[in-house]
Amino acid sequence: MPEFRLTLPTASQAQARAPAAGQAEPLCASTDLVECGQAKLFDVLLWGQPARAFALRFDGQVVAYINRCAHVPVELDWQPGEFLDHDKRWIVCAVHGASYEPADGRCVGGPCGRSKLLRVNVAEQAGWVSWYASNDIRPVLPAVPLAVSSDPESPP
Repeated sequence: MPEFRLTLPTASQAQARAPAAGQAEPLCASTDLVECGQAKLFDVLLWGQPARAFALRFDGQVVAYINRCAHVPVELDWQPGEFLDHDKRWIVCAVHGASYEPADGRCVGGPCGRSKLLRVNVAEQAGWVSWYASNDIRPVLPAVPLAVSSDPESPP
């Protein structure tokens, strides 16, 4: 029976696949983000750990943040993609009631004090919204293909 060996990529190979900071990552069509409507959720790596982010349109501008309350690290939305209060004026933490200014993410009420939401850089161009990686916020990399060999002479 042939022996199979799996070869994982080296750290340098994995790093070479990681997008550079500042590289555009397509998110959605501009028309997908309605003024003060449902946000677009997307997965990122925050400081190398999985996290959820969101983008929404407020006062005609697309803004994006990590989906994490500045008071206690819990997700903000009360339903998937629903972040704004009843009056569509503030981003509100569904757990603690902390309120944030959508335009800049600063705390405007509740237990968040002088904290701010972590901004994700976004841009809207030619009918498309993209987000941009930074040193702290990176895209989730696609699964790394494993090399499979049935050659017993190949290195482990």
